[in-house]
Amino acid sequence: MIPDKANWGELWAPIGLSLKISLAASVAVFLLGLWLAWRMRHARFPGKSVVETVFMLPLALPPTVIGFLLLVAMGRRGPAGKLAEHLFHHTLLFTPFSAVVASVVVAFPLVYQSAKTGFEQIDRHLEAAARVNGANERQVFLYVSLPLAWRSLLSGYILGFARSLGEFGATMMVAGNIPKVTQTLPMAIYLAVDQSKTALAWYWTIATLFIAFAMMFLTNRLRGK
Repeated sequence: MIPDKANWGELWAPIGLSLKISLAASVAVFLLGLWLAWRMRHARFPGKSVVETVFMLPLALPPTVIGFLLLVAMGRRGPAGKLAEHLFHHTLLFTPFSAVVASVVVAFPLVYQSAKTGFEQIDRHLEAAARVNGANERQVFLYVSLPLAWRSLLSGYILGFARSLGEFGATMMVAGNIPKVTQTLPMAIYLAVDQSKTALAWYWTIATLFIAFAMMFLTNRLRGK
């Protein structure tokens, strides 16, 4: 059944919102994961393994646990919540920003691990040769390390985007399920199934499959070239 004009807004709102949140979260987590993976690769300090274990912890925790911790941190009594109230006179919870934060946290281990793997596979002699020829660390990073690790970095970005697109549990706890405000595709599908709106659930499921397929297809084409 094709939806009438009155339902097109209801149909497209979660799709557009999910794409915006996933794009913002994937860019943020990619930059964060890229920077930390590069710094940790060259860092030598006691407790490094503990820090990296903390980085990977969201991968093992249930999304509801992550959501609860974010709820505490971003609530009115939490440090981030108090700071937001002081600066913006507005809560962080139940906003698109909180959905982005939840997606960044749950996607971070995947992006970090992909970037770390890419950097570790680089022949250090090539980076050393660039330094010997006068390149500073920024130039080594931009002109040697990034080009050599780009396949792993691209995979990390795609994983971050896909994880953000599919995030449900943590987002539900800190952003809620507010139509046209914080209702992303996973929550819209869940609510549609719960309300026996099977047609809407199918439309949104097909849209999710199409977006995921398009991202993976584009990635394979780029990597093939």
